Amino acid sequence: MNARHTWLTCLGSWLGALGILLPAARGADEEAIRAAIGRASAYLIEQGQAADGSFSAQAGPAITALAVTALVKTGTPADAPAVQKGIDSLLRFKQATGGIHPPDSHVANYETSIAMVALAACNRDGRYTEQIKAAETFVKGLQWDDDEGKGKDDPAYGGAGYGRKNRPDLSNTSFLIEALRSVGTGADDAAIQRALVFVSRTQNLEGPHNTLSFPAKNPDGGFYYTPAAGGESFAGTTPEGGLRSYGSMTYAGLKSMIFAGLTKDDPRVKAAVEWLAKHYTFAENPGMGDAGLYYYLQTAAKALDSLGEETFADAAGVKHSWRSELAEAILAKQQPNGSWVNANARWMEGDPNLVTSYALLALASCLPKPPATR
Repeated sequence: MNARHTWLTCLGSWLGALGILLPAARGADEEAIRAAIGRASAYLIEQGQAADGSFSAQAGPAITALAVTALVKTGTPADAPAVQKGIDSLLRFKQATGGIHPPDSHVANYETSIAMVALAACNRDGRYTEQIKAAETFVKGLQWDDDEGKGKDDPAYGGAGYGRKNRPDLSNTSFLIEALRSVGTGADDAAIQRALVFVSRTQNLEGPHNTLSFPAKNPDGGFYYTPAAGGESFAGTTPEGGLRSYGSMTYAGLKSMIFAGLTKDDPRVKAAVEWLAKHYTFAENPGMGDAGLYYYLQTAAKALDSLGEETFADAAGVKHSWRSELAEAILAKQQPNGSWVNANARWMEGDPNLVTSYALLALASCLPKPPATR
C-alpha cells in the first residue's frame, strides 16, 4: 500500500467517524479511455486476429469469443469484417448438441457460455437466435442437478464446471449465469435459481443459504472457488481449515447474485460488498496478488456496474469514482502496441489476446453511463 493510499485511508477513517465522506481523486477521463480502446482494438484486429478469423486458436474458441465481445462492447460495429470473421471462426466449433467447443473439449461449459455472450452481442437482426437457443439448452444440460444425481443438499448442486475436474466451481457458474442473462433469460429462470444455490454456498457467510462447514471457519463474507468435492480456494486455507476468500471470486459471486435477482438489501449482497470495501483496490487481485489480475479487473468492472452506483465506499468511508479509478489502473499498464499482458502468466494471462480482451471488457464498464431516459 503506497503512502498516499495510507494517508487517504487514515483521513477517511477520521472523517467517517464524523459522518463526512471524502471523495476519492478522479482517475482516467472518457477521452483517455476511448483513446486506449482505439489502440487496443487496432491491436486485436491488426495483430491478434489470424487469417481464419480466430484469436489464439491453440486455446480453442473461448479467446475468439472474448475478443469478439470485447470489440463489439467497446464500439466496433457488429458487422465489421473482423467481427464477422471472428463469429464465423467461432461457429465452426458448433456441435450437434448445440455446444460451441471442440469435440473433445473438457471445458465445454466455459467455451459455450462465452460464445453465447459473443453471439448475443452480435445478434442485432436475430441472425444467431437459433444457435443461441441451442447453446442455451446445451449449457443448462451441463448444470449439476438431479440429472447428475446431485440433489439440493449436495454442495455441487446448481453449479457448472470444467468436465475434467469432475466438480463445479464459482468461475464457471458465473460464466453460465452471465451467458443466460446475456441472451435474455430472466433472473427467475430455474437454471439461474439453481445456480444461485451453488453461488451462495461459495460464500463465507453462515445462514439459511449456506449450512456447510466452511463459513464458520472463516466468516468474512467473501467468496472462494468451490465448496464441492471437499472444497477449494486458490487463496489457500486458514489455520482453522476455512477456505480463504479472494477478490476475483468475490466480485464473481457478487455479480452472479445480482444477475440472479438479489437486491442490495439481501444479507449475501451486503456481506460481499463489505468484504470488497475492506479490500478495495485495482492494483492487485486481493488474496492472489498479480495472479489472474485482468480476470479480476473485468469481473470487478461488471460487478460494480451491476450494482448501479457511480461511487463505491471503502471500509474507511472514502467514496471512490470506481469507473475512472479502474480505468486509470488499466490504462497505466497498456503496452506501446496497444495490448495488455500480465507478467504473471497463470491462468493464461501471458496471452495478449486474452488479456487485451479482458482489459477492453473492463473498460466497456468504465465508460460514463448515458443519462437515464425519462
